[in-house]
Amino acid sequence: MFEIKILGTGCAKCVKLADYAKEAVVELGLQASLEKVTDPEEIMAYGVMQTPGLVINGMVKVSGRVPKVEEIKEFLQNVE
Repeated sequence: MFEIKILGTGCAKCVKLADYAKEAVVELGLQASLEKVTDPEEIMAYGVMQTPGLVINGMVKVSGRVPKVEEIKEFLQNVE
């Protein structure tokens, strides 16, 4: 089970990242929980200064940009 968090205030890029993450999970046939984190203090606790941010199993994978679905799939396949 993967724990995926989208860090951001709900901007268009944050929504797109959430959609891409869902798509990657479905394409890989994985089980995952997806949570949107909008609290600025919680976002900063991850060390993310630019949103959107992508966190997989507690590890920040991307911040400040929206990775493509293929890149998210790579992150999911290479989680330790």
